Amino acid sequence: MREITLSQAVNEALAEEMRRDETVFIIGEDVAEAGTPFKVLSGLVEEFGTGRVVDTPIAEPGFMGIAVGAAMTGTRPVVDLMFGDFIFLIMDQLCNQAAKTHYMSGGKLSVPLVLRTNMGATRRSAAQHSQSLHALVAHIPGLKVAMPSSAYEAKGLMKTAIRDNNPVVIFEDKLMYQDKAPVPEEEFLIPFGEANIKRSGSDITLIGTSSMVQVAEKAADILAAEGISAEVIDPRTIVPLDMDTINASVRKTSRCIVIDEGHQSFGVTSEIAARIMEQSFYHLDGPVIRMGAMDVPIPFSPALEDVTVPTPEGVAEKARMLVAGEMIDAA
Repeated sequence: MREITLSQAVNEALAEEMRRDETVFIIGEDVAEAGTPFKVLSGLVEEFGTGRVVDTPIAEPGFMGIAVGAAMTGTRPVVDLMFGDFIFLIMDQLCNQAAKTHYMSGGKLSVPLVLRTNMGATRRSAAQHSQSLHALVAHIPGLKVAMPSSAYEAKGLMKTAIRDNNPVVIFEDKLMYQDKAPVPEEEFLIPFGEANIKRSGSDITLIGTSSMVQVAEKAADILAAEGISAEVIDPRTIVPLDMDTINASVRKTSRCIVIDEGHQSFGVTSEIAARIMEQSFYHLDGPVIRMGAMDVPIPFSPALEDVTVPTPEGVAEKARMLVAGEMIDAA
């Protein structure tokens, strides 16, 4: 099977869906000739024109509002938000309008809109361009939230999102755009709410989101060399969340660590850990451990930034202690 980058996978998914459905269009800052700062959309304006790849002024609330209205009246916009940190600027349009319109109209209106944006630290982009804010929108009923961990997931989840009649937010990790993975040439979709068992194991379950799936896999390699068998799970979407697969794994291994790049307090790690404790408590041989980003603004300094997010070595250390039954400092 061919291997392509995550950037190419997103580009392919958008092109295929725009060819399939003429109501799909892209709107955002620098999406046309520039192809976004990360060049993910390069070439699309040449094929589809500026009527369907629409450059906007630097006015996030404005073009998000346009997209919500367009979605309500028969089109399927894909909104490109240059950095996930800018999501604060569009919270009213996204959370008060897009997320609630179907409910408040008694089902008469839908908002088939995709918001694609990014996340992730360790790119030396400082505190206002490095945040992972997926937990904010996952908290809002009416929004679906996808977090691809590879080029394969990026393409399959994007195509599913565009065809969904609900608003979907997709977070792509900035550092993964050039990562390659096998992606079929034939069409495929990845259903929302179906986690992927990336690696089977028997001693401990490692649940990672987005780039933290790679961290979990590297930690599993470290542990395997020590005779500890780790199962790695990629939820793919956090709304909806596949608790059946997660619970089945935890009930098999009896131990679990949840790894996410968002801030640890009040975040995705907390929600998944709480659900496991509620639903699989009597199968556990120890507490569910959460590993998220430090509760600090992301530093610009490389030496400081690198220690704010989970690492394979850190995950392996906590897993080692959990398997041994040692007391773990949750801080």
